[in-house]
Amino acid sequence: PGCKSQQKQHSKLYFTSDCLLLLIFECLLSSQAVRIMELALHKYGSYEKFEQATGGNLLTKSRIWYHVKKYMEKEGCMGEIVVNLTDDLLSRASMTVVNSRPTLTINISTAREQWLEGMLRHEIGTHYFRGINNSHQPWSSGGGRKKHGLRPINPTEEGLASIHSVLFRKGPTLWRAALLYYTVYQASRMSFSQLFHNLGRFIHDPNTRWDYCVRAKRGQTDTALPGCFSKDQVYLDGILKILRHRDKIDFQLLMALGKVSYEDVERLKSLALLAHVRIPHFLQDQARYTEQLHKIMEVNQLTDEELCTLI
Repeated sequence: PGCKSQQKQHSKLYFTSDCLLLLIFECLLSSQAVRIMELALHKYGSYEKFEQATGGNLLTKSRIWYHVKKYMEKEGCMGEIVVNLTDDLLSRASMTVVNSRPTLTINISTAREQWLEGMLRHEIGTHYFRGINNSHQPWSSGGGRKKHGLRPINPTEEGLASIHSVLFRKGPTLWRAALLYYTVYQASRMSFSQLFHNLGRFIHDPNTRWDYCVRAKRGQTDTALPGCFSKDQVYLDGILKILRHRDKIDFQLLMALGKVSYEDVERLKSLALLAHVRIPHFLQDQARYTEQLHKIMEVNQLTDEELCTLI
């Protein structure tokens, strides 16, 4: 009995220390998110001005179709993906499978001329291509993942896709990933109305603020209580982890191996089947890709020393 009680105490101690570490990490990441957004506010004046300066004008449906077609031609995937346009979506876009067909749904109310290609790199160039590449690998099934001891695909999957969203922008500010992280962090401590008020620090437009609050509170039975949908933290978490290890990651291999964590690449590469993998066009010039990662670090004032301390 004494032994069991000791085990219980140890388990409680480990659980408490793990929770404490997680809380410290979340608090540090939330501070980093605030700093990223404050840098953008200092440069542009407001979120609305940032949106206009870096995103440009909203696109008409015909212009969206034109850009999507052009991008698919560039990636050699015309006719492979069903594309739907809607104004009823919490995110900017989503890649799903409907009736066994890959389906890309684009939110027309957020489709801006200078952001659309980044969104296509996120959804098609990352999620879709990594999904296709994954289907060729020994770990394509749940059983295969278990057999090979794969880590979860997030935060790598969404972190990589989020990096690709801002790749090649003149000012690749990590605003969206930072705001999503911050919103979830605050939602876990606030009611819906408190959160709505709190976000006014970064976003003036009440409709945009409302969307972020709804996204962070989805699934909560009582939005007057603190609580959140925490998945939105993976974007910033994943970005910072990938940037922290960018010199050690083989990004073409990370794409080729499919839905794997960057931490599993070295271990899995000897088992990979690479005959039919697809690498998106923006990853083919590795020197240029590396330059862009450095630019993201620079614009968001991230340093290697800081990332090493944080992660």
